[in-house]
Amino acid sequence: MADDFTRGADDYVIPFQIESSGARGRLVRMGPAITTILGQHDYPDPVSNLLGEAMTLTAMLGAALKIDGKFILQTSSEGPVRFLVAHYYAPGNIRGYASFDQEAFDAANAAHPDGGAKLLGDGHLAMTIDQGPDSERYQGIVPLEGGNITEAADLYFRQSEQLPTFIKIAVARQFEGGRDGKPGSWSWRAGGLMVQKLTSEGGAPSSNGHDADDAWLRAQLLAATVEDHELLDVSLEPERLLYRLFHEERVRAFDATPISAFCQCSRDRVEQMLTSFSPEEIEDMVEDGHVLVTCEFCNTHYDFDADTLRAKAAVIQ
Repeated sequence: MADDFTRGADDYVIPFQIESSGARGRLVRMGPAITTILGQHDYPDPVSNLLGEAMTLTAMLGAALKIDGKFILQTSSEGPVRFLVAHYYAPGNIRGYASFDQEAFDAANAAHPDGGAKLLGDGHLAMTIDQGPDSERYQGIVPLEGGNITEAADLYFRQSEQLPTFIKIAVARQFEGGRDGKPGSWSWRAGGLMVQKLTSEGGAPSSNGHDADDAWLRAQLLAATVEDHELLDVSLEPERLLYRLFHEERVRAFDATPISAFCQCSRDRVEQMLTSFSPEEIEDMVEDGHVLVTCEFCNTHYDFDADTLRAKAAVIQ
């Protein structure tokens, strides 16, 4: 069974195995981590929902990496949301951002006042796995069919990995009531469930192809009964949810991996990057005697004196 970390915790990925069905999976829950990431930007709620979905999928897939591994998910589309970028650094550090066209977003919403605007257009989903300096970098690319991230990931597993996969993700903005005289506040929650069929090498329980297919179909049908509110409910312990879904299949949960929002940027890192440019290149960045840099991931603003940067760059050059 899983360790005690998940009892009362709110940001984690927990792997599990469905013994009798020959399937494995991961359950993701995020609260403070996803709230931190989405709260760093003033995105419209539909854009935040999309980024939340991308972050959940990234945590779900990245959790399979060994220590020091990195998983990168990126979408590129012709829709109002041009890019979604999410990074997972093992074990459990995530960050992400979205880039969207405000005018195209407003037009799409005006055309669909019921909230059904399509924000991802034709494009592709790229997933990159970097297991460290001693391993070869791998990238898989699939089309964004229907403008849906989850469906694109499912297509990747079916076509590229030949691995039948079920994925469901829920993201919602919720109001939490205040306590001890403090006012309530809005926060984000995200949850996801992934189940994959094991190959015979991975531990499938039967060599009979029909039996294995029937077992996988049963596991997939049971997984599909999960409700959005179950994925998002922090009071519903992961073991209870997995038992509720797969108790007839002998489900076994393993130790959870905590998830944390993070960013690699710092003033020193940004300064090192800027001073790697020539003084002439720095000159093109100057506004009123300053060079201003904003981190796309955490939205932190850095202000540098242009003369100081030129001097440091000249020494380095």
